Amino acid sequence: MAQTANPVSEGAAKPSAEPSAGPASNGQAEQISGGHLVAKALKAEGVDVIFTLCGGHIIDIYDGCVDEGIDVIDVRHEQVAAHAADGYARITGKPGCAVVTAGPGTTDAVTGVANAFRAESPMLLIGGQGALTQHKMGSLQDLPHVDMMTPITKFAATVPSTERCADLVSMAFRECYHGSPGPSFLEIPRDVLDASVPASSARVPRAGAYRASTRSPGDPEAVERLADLVTKAEKPCILLGSQVWTCRATDAAIEFVRTLNVPAFMNGSGRGTLAPDDPHHLQLARRYAFQNSDLIIIVGTPFDFRMGYGKRLSTDATVVQIDLDYRTVGKNRDVDLGIVGDAGLVLSSVTQAASGRVDNGANRRKPWLEELRTVETQAYEKRLPRQLSDASPIDPYRLVHEINEFLTPDSLYIGDGGDIVTFSGQVVQPKSPGHWMDPGPLGTLGVGVPFVMAAKYARPEKEVVCLFGDGAFSLTGWDFETLVRFDLPFIGIVGNNSSMNQIRYGQAAKYGDARGRVGNTLGDIRYGEFARLLGGYGEDVSDPAEIRPALERARESGKPSLINV
Repeated sequence: MAQTANPVSEGAAKPSAEPSAGPASNGQAEQISGGHLVAKALKAEGVDVIFTLCGGHIIDIYDGCVDEGIDVIDVRHEQVAAHAADGYARITGKPGCAVVTAGPGTTDAVTGVANAFRAESPMLLIGGQGALTQHKMGSLQDLPHVDMMTPITKFAATVPSTERCADLVSMAFRECYHGSPGPSFLEIPRDVLDASVPASSARVPRAGAYRASTRSPGDPEAVERLADLVTKAEKPCILLGSQVWTCRATDAAIEFVRTLNVPAFMNGSGRGTLAPDDPHHLQLARRYAFQNSDLIIIVGTPFDFRMGYGKRLSTDATVVQIDLDYRTVGKNRDVDLGIVGDAGLVLSSVTQAASGRVDNGANRRKPWLEELRTVETQAYEKRLPRQLSDASPIDPYRLVHEINEFLTPDSLYIGDGGDIVTFSGQVVQPKSPGHWMDPGPLGTLGVGVPFVMAAKYARPEKEVVCLFGDGAFSLTGWDFETLVRFDLPFIGIVGNNSSMNQIRYGQAAKYGDARGRVGNTLGDIRYGEFARLLGGYGEDVSDPAEIRPALERARESGKPSLINV
């Protein structure tokens, strides 16, 4: 078994200390290095862990993190570090941080940053850079990082001097929360990071004193208008998107749908806002609702490809969109009312305003809920035989059904894949808010292992369950060893069809079976053996009746695990 490491062993065992011994006996001013200034700014932001892959350009940040009690989790690929920082932000509501070296270290992290950008996840990537004194001389790993990162971040900059290290870190974090959240990038030249300056010459922003609240309740007139629309609607519905979780608006959303008797659908991180057995929770009747509602309220999700660019909504319905970002409202589809603001504050205000009406319309909507429940039940019963199928090879619906039945209210579910995760999105229902994670609209494969890493570090009391496609797992799967090394147990399931099956299916349909496996076929890997090789728990399952027992054994193992199905 690989040597086990504890991510909190060194950093948390010692109190936060000054990076130098204080004023020298000869009367010289106290000195502080760039790396220690960075660590102080991270500490001020509340960062308690960085995800990283080492490089000579960035090691002074590690030294500062040890002094500040910030844990350092070192991974095997920079993409994993960036995805883990993204996952940490989603789980905790605090910004995540990844630190990578210059050149290929930073370019390896680009996909993770791009994924966070599309998913509206606040994280900071710090990248190394060659020394300023060697600018344009062809120094080791020198690339125009800021130019590359600017299109996929909310803020990208170079730290120009050691005195500005902490100041620019705090500025980058502040920019993460301008409008809808997102990532920032800083490159720090090696000589800037390694140099020491008088502590009195460096600006170190005080915790909580360098940015304001971004929570906006929305335009009061628009809130009143929405309250009128809801109270008069006979057949309303609401879609609770990822920003409901980003804004920690769960309670406000629940109060809204229950008080006003509005059926609710969820997508992205909004899944789990309502428990599966909540009478207002619906999933399979969404298309029917969007075609037959008289009022459709879209909260915290754009009209992108997941929404058919808005075309799936009835042209006869009144459409309202609530979002953190002004640029998202009304993009790709006209809306009758747009509100820019925090999902929780807006929904609470609408509930309060509607509750002041003589009749908020809740009773009139009972037949509409019953109608949708009938559609929901019919769709569920139509699919149920596949969910209970004993066929071999195992029906993917049976696999995701077994996973859904296995989850508890404390199970945090992660989906990483194409075809298999599409099946899981139709069946798996998290039991609690904030207990669903997927890549988001960029559709990035390979987020599973780093999301597990972030989730189990940030919430060690939670059970973490991850479903991988075999193609997705192969992209970042070697960091399974990192989970073993840092003792971050989870229950992993690999849906193994030895293919990039979502693509294979489309190829076969378009070009015929004879060319259906060109460029999309994988080897038949026994991932259970792979897990055991790296010090985890693993099994290979081919009988559907053995899925649940194997999941239970993985749970009992207390190790990072893979069940190969």
